Amino acid sequence: MSGIYIHIPFCKQACHYCDFHFSTSLKKKEPVLKALKKELILRKDELGGATIETIYFGGGTPSLLTTDEILDLVGTVQVNYAVIEDPEITLEANPDDLSLERIKTLAGSPVNRLSIGVQSFFEKDLKLMNRAHNAQEARQVLDWATQYFKNISIDLIYGIPGLTDQEWQENIRIALASGVPHISSYALTVEPKTALANFVAKGIVPEVDDEQAQRQFLQLVQELESKDFVNYEISNFGKAGYFSKNNTAYWLGKSYLGIGPSAHSFNGTHRGWNVRNNQTYVKAIEANELPIEIEELSVKDRYNEYVMTGLRTVWGISLERIANEFGHNYAKYAKMQAQKYVAEHLLFLEVDILRATRKGKFLVDGIASDLFMVKL
Repeated sequence: MSGIYIHIPFCKQACHYCDFHFSTSLKKKEPVLKALKKELILRKDELGGATIETIYFGGGTPSLLTTDEILDLVGTVQVNYAVIEDPEITLEANPDDLSLERIKTLAGSPVNRLSIGVQSFFEKDLKLMNRAHNAQEARQVLDWATQYFKNISIDLIYGIPGLTDQEWQENIRIALASGVPHISSYALTVEPKTALANFVAKGIVPEVDDEQAQRQFLQLVQELESKDFVNYEISNFGKAGYFSKNNTAYWLGKSYLGIGPSAHSFNGTHRGWNVRNNQTYVKAIEANELPIEIEELSVKDRYNEYVMTGLRTVWGISLERIANEFGHNYAKYAKMQAQKYVAEHLLFLEVDILRATRKGKFLVDGIASDLFMVKL
């Protein structure tokens, strides 16, 4: 089983914290869409006939596309790939793009999962992040969307400068009251060369407070787990039956194809990424060339990747699998490196599975890096 990720590199405006690849000009939308379709066709044999179970429209802002444009891309996948009967088809969408009429139209299309970029229900946070929607739109859209879609995820951001624990609790309360079965939540990070990095450097916006972020993360975990959500990956919480199949495939190391400028692909032994420039991407595809850079993963790379992704999940990492796939030396090394974190109650070892504790989850990326194999 595999998945296809389609990157839509357009946004209405630039969020102050975002370092993803996108353009705020829609002038090149038609040639980019044509190139996306052509890339799908050019790469149809790359997955070796594997069955496609997920199609994910990410970005950028995929909800800027018309429903017909989305259907055209889905149709191209269905014609050129072996797709299961009822694939999970996710559309990332911003509240300001989702009128009631648009939601009804999407509900009648093959799209069966919405991932809505709410980020916050407070106006001051949305303005700080330069989001295109307001708090009222976010609430209204959730009211409409839950009437027509069962499978909905919303994004929320914690650790925003000035976001009090009480306000964060209110964000969680509103999200739960909406009835959505999946929540993705991330700490605000200051990425280099973003507007937010510039504001922080000039003292216009306070620096992100790691203690605040950790506190609000633990607040989130406690509250959602008490309401039957499973924290199945550090940033993702789902009710039973509503885990993201697309993202779960990434974390479990399944192969996937990334289509579009800056999109990443993975097949178990190789990782690839497309050029981060719309014009360069379109020109290459028009010339029947793939503007992709490929990296062959060594055993050490694959082990490190498994540790990084596995420790972020509820499934953890298996020492037996490490021994079988990468060698006994790797399993021995992982167990040895994990000992101090087990002693500090940041990891726990159950039979041969290493998992992060609730306390360890917020620190898991740093813990994982300490288990990486630097040399062998």
